[in-house]
Amino acid sequence: MKCSDVMTENPVCCLSNDLVSQAARVMRREHIGPIPVVSDERTKEIIGIVTDRDLAIKVVAESRDPNRTTVGDVMTHTIVVCREDDDLSSAIAAMEEYQIRRLPIIDRGGRLVGIISQADLATRIHEPVATAMMIEEISRAA
Repeated sequence: MKCSDVMTENPVCCLSNDLVSQAARVMRREHIGPIPVVSDERTKEIIGIVTDRDLAIKVVAESRDPNRTTVGDVMTHTIVVCREDDDLSSAIAAMEEYQIRRLPIIDRGGRLVGIISQADLATRIHEPVATAMMIEEISRAA
């Protein structure tokens, strides 16, 4: 099974110059925690990821103004990704190793094409015992 078989296609993304207040509203509207950050909307080259945790730790806890702070100021620059044609086991291994619950998926050109979440794995893999064990492993604290 390939990453493209279980990923959610065309994930919501944002730009580094978007305000964190905008990103937070997108998170609320879409019911998501992380948003991939792309260089521009046309090429969708992934350059980072901003999470609800980034907003809590780097904006709220530091008393930054969310209407003046950009996503680029607080996003995580080092990201883990897989390619759409990678075997799903590679994505699962990366999620387990880095203790991440959502993994951006790129094409051969580095363009964001999807995202794999724990929910995608739970609902699209039809081996209940293996799926439960995998989700437990990903969720284990680092």
